[in-house]
Amino acid sequence: MTVSTNELPPSEESPAPARKKRHMIVWIFVGLVAGAAIVAVAAGPIMSRVEQPRYDVIERAGAIEIRTYAPVISAATSVHGERKAAIQEGFRRIAAYIFGANKPRAKIAMTSPVTQESNQKIAMTAPVTQQASTNQGWTVSFIMPAEWTLQMLPEPDDARVKLVAIPMRKMLAITFSGTATDALIAAKTRELRDFANRRGLAITGEPMCAFYNPPWTVPLLRRNEVLFTLND
Repeated sequence: MTVSTNELPPSEESPAPARKKRHMIVWIFVGLVAGAAIVAVAAGPIMSRVEQPRYDVIERAGAIEIRTYAPVISAATSVHGERKAAIQEGFRRIAAYIFGANKPRAKIAMTSPVTQESNQKIAMTAPVTQQASTNQGWTVSFIMPAEWTLQMLPEPDDARVKLVAIPMRKMLAITFSGTATDALIAAKTRELRDFANRRGLAITGEPMCAFYNPPWTVPLLRRNEVLFTLND
């Protein structure tokens, strides 16, 4: 006797439609993941295209540059603790200020980079790989847009945020990508010191770290810098 396929019980139906459905779901999932990855790769550099401090390059040697910076106004705050936690706390304070935590509730445009430097003075003979103690102080800052003057800028609600006028200055800088770990920053600082020693350049103060990108930026596309102020 011939049995029509329409008479087969449900358990004996062809599995092809179910497989097709599973394959479709898998491809949709892969597409969503790939789309999210593309957005993540593109978002960091795009969101980093904000106003940055103006400077002229006097000399370039590979990743190292001697620069002259125009005068700027900086919003800065002092934070104690481990370096990474300190920059996160400092960023939160200053971000609150520019997003409206000020007397007239004014909004100020975001700029780049956020900078960080140690308040602790370390002798030149100390190893540059030395770990900062949990009691070490850091100054976290970023510049205000050029359209604002010190007189125009609103007073911060948080007394820990200070507005500082920084005059024109000459700086020695090294640019690098990747995740800015303590070890990588120490290596770049040592490279910058060695360059200054070879060239007879007089550096002053502590190294400043500059981070230009949001934290979700792919490490390969990040722009990080270590800078020293130079004596003329």
